[in-house]
Amino acid sequence: MPPLMTVTGSTLVIAPAPHHHRRPRAQGPYARLFSHPGTRAFTAGNLLARLPMGMFGISAVMMIAGQRGSYALAGAVTATGMAATALVAPWTARLVDRYGQARIAVPATLVAVLGSVALVVSVRAHAPAWTLFASYAATATTPNIGGMSRARWTHLLRDSPAAHHTAMSFEQAADELCYMLGPVVAAFLCSAVFPEAGTLTAAALLLTGMLLFTSQRSTQPPASPPRAGGSPLRTLMPVLVLFAPLGLLFGSMEVTSIAHLDARGLGAATGLVLALQAAGSCAAGLLYGTLRPRSLRTCLITLTAALTLPWAAAATGSLPLLAAALLLAGMATAPTMVTAMSRVHALAPEGRLNESMTLAVTAILTGIALGAAAAGSLVDHLGPTTPYALPAAAAALTLLIYRTVRLSGTSQAP
Repeated sequence: MPPLMTVTGSTLVIAPAPHHHRRPRAQGPYARLFSHPGTRAFTAGNLLARLPMGMFGISAVMMIAGQRGSYALAGAVTATGMAATALVAPWTARLVDRYGQARIAVPATLVAVLGSVALVVSVRAHAPAWTLFASYAATATTPNIGGMSRARWTHLLRDSPAAHHTAMSFEQAADELCYMLGPVVAAFLCSAVFPEAGTLTAAALLLTGMLLFTSQRSTQPPASPPRAGGSPLRTLMPVLVLFAPLGLLFGSMEVTSIAHLDARGLGAATGLVLALQAAGSCAAGLLYGTLRPRSLRTCLITLTAALTLPWAAAATGSLPLLAAALLLAGMATAPTMVTAMSRVHALAPEGRLNESMTLAVTAILTGIALGAAAAGSLVDHLGPTTPYALPAAAAALTLLIYRTVRLSGTSQAP
């Protein structure tokens, strides 16, 4: 555009041509999320420390079974560790809320890492079986890194509900990604390197990630002084009762799928098919973070419908149909978990958020253990296809419990 000319009194003034500035491109919800100072650094540490959560169990099983020749012993050791975690984790989380993440999480992680190293030494030295149980039980002090990360987002985004929803969706997707990649990495290390490599690598990643995560003090929520009222369990009970059947769903689906695919002779490809469920949940979690949150009722109805698909697909005997059904079932999982966890956030007493989320995780772990045991029994008695009814029944039970809690008139119902 040519310069503009105008006359001011007796003076001819030539004004420069106006510049056309490009309108800045609008940032997406995830770009805005990680534009907050310190969020990328604590997320990097969070992911490093979270990956071992999907590695420890299978690494211990492969290491103990490989060195001691007993899957029964390996299963008993890992089951003991899960039981110890259910007891210890809420107390660790309470201390984190009370004294701050860095002050508690680092020493708790060191105890867990020493437990992992002791397990490796005990297995290598052919120490008595009780040393394996004691060593693995010590790993129960591992802090709930997912809960601490969610607590940071909640602290940073307390005035932005939409951004908080995006952050919780990202965290759920991160959970799925780590639980999808963790077993694959662990199995490779234990089989291709040496049997103890999975446990040692997981311990190193946990310690490194936790140190990086806790070093980001600017994003850490403030410590909360002790308050009267004891555990937030009573306040959270209307929503916590939903997490146990959800865990039952996860545990039964995994065992049933492994048994069904093994019966089909898939061998090493079993892991790839199972990963579709986690991949679907991861993708759906990221997508859900860009959308308006749905009600928990809608999510549970969708989940219940989606969980009938693997049952129907397995009955046809078609592997491609089963793979697609597992993918769709996984896609219904993340929105449900994000929405249910948001209810925990809403009901958590002030200063008890990490403990509250850890109670939810404990309920899920309890359900997973029950679901795995129930599915294994059904597989032995009914074959590897019929037990696919169990995850569908667990989803329906979750919906029924939700409706019962709502209809009871409890003011705290989700």
